[in-house]
Parts: sequence; structure tokens; C-alpha cells
Amino acid sequence: MSKTNNILLAAKARAEQMGLPYSGALTPDEAHELMQTLPGARLVDVRSHAEWNFVGTIPGSINIELKRFPGMIDNPDFLPQLKQQVDQEAVVMFLCRTGGRSDHAARLAAANGFSDCFNVLEGFEGDKDEGQHRGTVSGWKARKLPWVQS
Repeated sequence: MSKTNNILLAAKARAEQMGLPYSGALTPDEAHELMQTLPGARLVDVRSHAEWNFVGTIPGSINIELKRFPGMIDNPDFLPQLKQQVDQEAVVMFLCRTGGRSDHAARLAAANGFSDCFNVLEGFEGDKDEGQHRGTVSGWKARKLPWVQS
């Protein structure tokens, strides 16, 4: 069995274990591997414009705010924007700062016709360290996966 298939099976097993209503839960490393090896797979970063501008972005990701800054209010255009930019049959991986908003996005997408939705656990910045800073303990940045800062 291929590495890609093993990742998808592990992610689906996590979803079953966690009782998730979507296809699976991925580690950042697994999501990065799928971006590299699975044709058509898409990473959708659902953080806010402020987070993309001031914290950083992932090359090759699609940026669609789930909640808008300031105030972190729901983006009423999230689903239309997602449907416009992502094939509903593609493997779609959602990422946010720590994994909460991306879980919500995966649930929303799965309930609205997207067939293969995954949450990226830990998100871009992950948990806080002992100094109350993110990006050093877990998440995409802490795992030293590709990202850029504006």
C-alpha cells in the first residue's frame, strides 16, 4: 500500500475514533505529504486576512476566510468562495491557527456537498508553549513545513 493510502486510512481512522462527520483528521506532516503526492488535493487556509498578512501563509494553499477580522464574524461568502475555487470531489484539507475553525470548515463543507473533507490537526501555529507563544510546540510552523511571511 502506498504512503498516500496509509495517510488517508490513518486520517479516516482518526475521524471514526473522534466521531467526526467528515472524512478525516490529518497531522500537518500528513497534509503536506498529500499536497505533494495526491493530484488535485487542496489545502484551504481558513484563517483571516490579518493572520495571513502578519503570521504567514503556506505556498500552494487557497486562502478563504471562515471568519472575518476584526470581530471574527462569519464570512457569509465562505461556501460560495469555496465552491468557486475548489472541486467538490477533490480531497480538501482545511487549516486554521490551531485546528478549531478548520474543524468547523470541514463540517460545513461536508454538509454542503464536498465529498472528501479533512481537518489539519494542530493548525498553522499549534498550542502555546510555556511562554504563551504559538508556533514552537506544534502545528505547521513548529514542524518546519514550508511557509512564507509577507
